[in-house]
Amino acid sequence: MKWTGVFPAATTQFTADLAVDLPATQAVLDNLVRDGVHGLVVMGTCGENNSLEPEEKIRVLEAAVEVVARRVPVIVGVSELTTPRAVRWAQEAARIGADALMLLPAMVYVPKPHELEAHFKAVAAASDLPIMLYNNPTAYRVNIEIDVLKRLADVPTIVAVKESSADTKRYTDVYNAFGDRFTLMAGLDDVAFEGLLLGAVGWISGLTSAFPKESVALVEALQRGDIETARRIYRWFMPLLHLDAEHDLVQSIKLAEQIMGRGNERVRLPRLPLEGARRAEVTRMVEIAAANRPV
Repeated sequence: MKWTGVFPAATTQFTADLAVDLPATQAVLDNLVRDGVHGLVVMGTCGENNSLEPEEKIRVLEAAVEVVARRVPVIVGVSELTTPRAVRWAQEAARIGADALMLLPAMVYVPKPHELEAHFKAVAAASDLPIMLYNNPTAYRVNIEIDVLKRLADVPTIVAVKESSADTKRYTDVYNAFGDRFTLMAGLDDVAFEGLLLGAVGWISGLTSAFPKESVALVEALQRGDIETARRIYRWFMPLLHLDAEHDLVQSIKLAEQIMGRGNERVRLPRLPLEGARRAEVTRMVEIAAANRPV
């Protein structure tokens, strides 16, 4: 499993009656791979994991593995209400052929540190797949503290952390505590540049779904030490990257995909497509970015 590069947090596509659209979802994934991304995250937040039924998740992952055909790694989100459900899904993901898991805390309930540790260890024991923990305290109301990571350091399959805290000190704190024990991935779009400079080796990005070539160019510029090019792309991208930090990020990213001809904006309840002033604002931002693309 190679964690370096750009891993879009891919969307799940729906038909007009909001059934899962497997051909459209496969088209989204295939186009991202063709545009040079280094891996894919399916059924994370942008993939509307918690809006899918268990049997739908199986079909989406099967379709993803089929269309990607080992060209890049496929990481699948594990985001469930209970630990037993997360264990079962991790086992299914391994059976279907996922390359790695992105493991979230159990949904809704806010765990104490020892409960969070127990959840992660139970899922890790369910398969041999490498695991990336997803730290997003703003969205999920729990921070994976350094002390929890210390108690997970002896779990060999827990190998990476997706850092979606806006606090960029986390990158240095985790590195100082563990060195290279955990691979760090930048997970919040509008501090991705900072995270990549501070030790993250890859970027799990929402807005890459609309602008993959620019995302890849940004990370490749940083990898070769071309800070000026990377900074120029990042400054161009920033108005859109801020959308990733909003609660309507999924609707905004899907609308951006639609405007760029890469997917449609349909989302499942409780989400609704953007409308009114917000829709006009996001549309204008995407159109301005599209008219001034740096790559």
